[in-house]
Amino acid sequence: MTIQQSSPRRNAPRRVEKETAATAVYHALKRDIVRGVLEPGHKLLIDQIAERYSAGTNPVREALNRLSSERLVDREDLRGFFVPPISLEDFRDIVNTRCWVEGKALAESIRNRTEAWEDAVIIATHRLQNTPIHYYEHTEPGMPVPDNSLWEERHRIFHRALIANCGSRHLLRFAGELMLLGERYRFISMANSYPRRRSGEEHQAIVDAALAGDIDRAVAALQNQYRLTLTIYEETMSGA
Repeated sequence: MTIQQSSPRRNAPRRVEKETAATAVYHALKRDIVRGVLEPGHKLLIDQIAERYSAGTNPVREALNRLSSERLVDREDLRGFFVPPISLEDFRDIVNTRCWVEGKALAESIRNRTEAWEDAVIIATHRLQNTPIHYYEHTEPGMPVPDNSLWEERHRIFHRALIANCGSRHLLRFAGELMLLGERYRFISMANSYPRRRSGEEHQAIVDAALAGDIDRAVAALQNQYRLTLTIYEETMSGA
């Protein structure tokens, strides 16, 4: 007697559709949290989010749980989900940790240097340097956020390329999480850094030292850039 086995592919389309919807909500929600569209402390009601992003409640729950695991959403028992608060103390902690983590990752990438790594860094630098960045000349309530979406994407690629050859996927994952946590604060500092910041020169200094094999100078240039972002944010919050 022949026993017919059910094909495991029958449920695949439904599963793919569900994952795609959850991923779409995840990316949209993450973008709005990082850019400050959803303000710190905002309660993330599942039904409202589903309506906002034209999604079902199950994909929204999956997206919120994923963002919670990345610490971009706070989850409180019996109260639900919230956009995490921001504070100067928290940003200082993020910057200091990024300096430690990415400083080590960059040093190891330089030690493990290959032609492929160098090529990736050069290409990422070229694309970033040829992408304009828009700053506020001054800020006023209700002023729209400048559209730097392409620059943001290429900026992430640039920093990932620098540390990509460190040899540790756990270090890279941790660095990626810290990058996202720091972006919320960097949006604020970028909006208030005109005309004090020369991002192109900052990035080129890191690359020149890295490609020259000068670990100490490259790590110092990377950490100085992150600390400058913190300084600008501190001045912004103090009203300087």
